This record gives sequence, C-alpha cells and structure tokens, in this order.
Amino acid sequence: MSTQKLVNQVIIRNEQFIETAEQLKPELYESIVKPSSIVEIKADPEVIHGWRSEVVAPASSLVDKEYQKNDSFVLDFGDHQVGYLTIKIRPAGSPPDAPLKLKLTIGEMPVEMAEPFENYNGWLSSSWLQEETIFVDVLPAVISLPRRYCFRYVKFDVIDTSPKYRVVFESVECKAVTSANLSAVEKISHQDAELQSMDEISIKTLADCMQDVYEDGPKRDRRLWLGDLRLQALANYETFRNNELVKRCLYLFAGVPDDKGKVPANVFIAPKLIADDTYLFDYSLFFAASLHDYYFATSDLETLKELWPTAYRQVEIALERLDKNNILKDSTDWWSFIDWEQGLNKQAPSQGVLIYTLKQAIHLAEELNVPEKDSLKDRLEEIVEATKKHLWDQEQQFFISGSDRQVSWASQIWMVLAGVLTKEENNKLMKHLFEENPSVGIATPYMYHHLIEALIVSGEKERAIDEMKTYWGGMIQDGADTFWELYDPKNKNFSPYGSHLINSYCHAWSCTPTYLIRKYNL
Repeated sequence: MSTQKLVNQVIIRNEQFIETAEQLKPELYESIVKPSSIVEIKADPEVIHGWRSEVVAPASSLVDKEYQKNDSFVLDFGDHQVGYLTIKIRPAGSPPDAPLKLKLTIGEMPVEMAEPFENYNGWLSSSWLQEETIFVDVLPAVISLPRRYCFRYVKFDVIDTSPKYRVVFESVECKAVTSANLSAVEKISHQDAELQSMDEISIKTLADCMQDVYEDGPKRDRRLWLGDLRLQALANYETFRNNELVKRCLYLFAGVPDDKGKVPANVFIAPKLIADDTYLFDYSLFFAASLHDYYFATSDLETLKELWPTAYRQVEIALERLDKNNILKDSTDWWSFIDWEQGLNKQAPSQGVLIYTLKQAIHLAEELNVPEKDSLKDRLEEIVEATKKHLWDQEQQFFISGSDRQVSWASQIWMVLAGVLTKEENNKLMKHLFEENPSVGIATPYMYHHLIEALIVSGEKERAIDEMKTYWGGMIQDGADTFWELYDPKNKNFSPYGSHLINSYCHAWSCTPTYLIRKYNL
C-alpha cells in the first residue's frame, strides 16, 4: 500500500490491484480508414443544429485538386472514427518558398465544421474542441498527427502558402483503434428494422468507447467513469464479451480508494493511475453493482473474493448517510449524479439506487457465504419499509423527494428498479407516471436507459420499445452514426455545458439499446 495526496483527500494505493489491472491492459485492434467523400456543409433549419452535409465529390478526386491560400474543403469519413490522422501533401507549381500553414477542424457532427470554435462560450474547457494548426516547412511531407481524434468530418483550411505554389493532398487516412473485436459479436437479424439499426449503432458506440479502458466518450472526457462502466459492461456481456476489460476497470477503481475506503467517480490512467477528486454517492455504490454484474456474467470467484471488501465498503459508507428514519439525508454536503435534469432533487432516486445495490451486495454476500449477508438483509428490510413509509405519497400515488416533496421521473424509475413495490404496483406506477408526466423529467440517455429497463421489469415491454424508438430512433433520424451523450427531442440544442459544440456524439452511457434488445428479447 502507498498513499497519494489529492486536494483534501488521501488516496490509498493498492499496488497489487493496480498491477493486476496493468496485466489486463488490452491490445488495440487497428484498421486503416479512408474518407468516402468531399462534402459541403450547408445551413438547413430543418435539421439538428441547423447544418447538414452534402456530397460534392468522391474523396478519390481529392488528389486531382490544387489548393492555395484561403481555400478549404471538408472530408467525410462516412462513419464515426476514433484514431490517428495521417496526411500526405505535395507542392504544385514553383518550389515552395514559404511554409504551408494549415488548419484542421475535426468533429463528429456537421455543426462542428460550420460554427467557428472561436465563438464557443461553454463552461467546459475549449481545449476539448478538436482542432490543429500545422506549419509544414518542407514539402512534400507526410504528417502523422500524434493526438488521437474522434470524428467523422475533417475540415482543411489552407491559411497560407505563398503566391508561387499550391498544395495537393495526395492522401488522408485514419488509423482507427479499439480494443473491441467486432468479429466476436453474434449478429442478429431483427424483423424490426428500427431495432436492428439501434442494435448496430449501439455496438459501434460501445466499440469506439472501448480503448485501454471503457471510456465514457472518446472525444470527451476520454476517461473511466463508474456510472458509464456499469452500462458499458452490461452491453458488453451481450455483445463483445470482453470481460477482461471489465475486470481491469474494476481493479483500477479498487486500486485507488480514499482513506475512508470510498472509490472515486472516475480515474485517469495516464501518466499513471490517478483518482479524480470527484466522489458521487450513486457512482460509488455502482462499484458493487458492477462487481455483481461481472460475477454473474463470468462466475469469476477469485475476483469476487478480492474485490468484495471494496464493494462492501461502498455500501457501508452509503448506509452512514441514512438518518434516524432510514432515509438519506438531503443536504448540500453530497453529490449524487442520477441525471443532468435541471432542478432534480436526488434524495428519493438515490434511496432507490441504495436499495438496488444493497440487494446486489446481498447476492454477492450469499455467493461468498460471508457473515455480512445477514446484517445486510436486516438493513434492507428496514430501509424498504422506511422508504414506503416516508417517501410514498398516498394521495399523489408517487414517491416524493426532498423537503419540497418533489415528484420526478427519476424517483419513480429508481424505485421501480429497486423493487420497493410489487411488480403489479410497479406497473401501475409506471402507467401513472406517463399519464401525469411530472415536469421534472429526463435529460440524458443514461436516465432513459433506466426508464426503459423500469418499463420492461414492470411488464410494459411494448411501451419500452415505443420509447426506445422515439428516443434512440430520434437520434438515428437526426443523423447519429454513434449514439450521443445528450439528446432532448424537444430541445435538440440542449447542453448542460453551455454549448452543443462541446457535447460528445459518441458516448458510453448511450450504448445500451443493444443490451436491452438482446437481454430482454425485444
């Protein structure tokens, strides 16, 4: 064991766990992908963000064109890519008497090619916006960009050459990388074309997020987050079955708890494993949920034995937050994520998460036959009874949250997933939820996943399919080739970060339709 000081947190490094994770580091599959076409980006108020791409020439014609100062063009790679760009350039005309100054704008959506990054005014760092300014002193040249990019489109702006020469782009290609073995996925032929398309795009989304770890998004944040990992792992068990990568991620989290034993919400893996100083109530509990899902997918008892103390500790810490009535204290000194929905009170949905993960911890304790199983069962019974007594509003027929007795979608969804009520009562609650449509709704695909699963477990499979088609099907209709971090069908420019330019358009927590379709035979 060693320690690492992190702001006001003391991190206890478990070097044995970290070494186990390092041994599980995957090899990356590489493939060379060339652009499919040259496109123009055109304003169109009828499409998402107001911009669409229009093919003007095949990419193979690029070698026949000469470019000079103030010329520009946009390449479309035809599908979402994660990888490294290489550009081969030669001069035309007189010998080059000045460097080539070239600007590249790299993006997942047409809007990123159209709206200047200089105008970005969000609260996340503008350094996440993908662009390069390159000076080429000697031509011809082969330029291999060292940074990994996440994109479909690349805009080339020739800022300057000189009056004497022009440049020809002989080739542009991407070395795409992923730790996902696409040939390992059992293909399905769904009679419903929409669900078939959803399954395929989900798999592509997951694959592009599978790198050294399960990243949340290959453009942003390019990091291992626990909440995302849990959903990626579920999708993985139904598709790639790269269970060693799940195991690696679990050991990475278990390798850097704080001095109280709590695991961070996310970790950095370079230059070495570093725990972020963000701790989320629900994400910490999801370590136990992720270990539960991993064990029941793999029967890996050795890993369960090693990581059980870490999982159990997350539950212990969470239980410390209960008040004398066995209800989570709702105050300003905690952060539970749940969803990006503005104004959402987190007390009741977090209570649901606690019950949900407590049940999974009991399953693991039973597998190990450890003494904790009996005390956990006793606490579960007390907490469920308290939840029904203090958070159920008989008059409204909803679970309420916080001092303002807020009724939200998230509260009902998590109580259904937690199994606080019977299946019949859950079914009635979900129907009532759709009829009343509380104003505190759902902001992310992450929460929509939980809505769909809540509908399925409460016996509303057809409504679940309809909601998937409205939501993920809506993304497809709006041009998604991988599923997005954020999508609001009623406000398609929504971003919790102040600008849709910074949104991630390939995001882990949106990859679950393939899990839902395959797991529940939708």
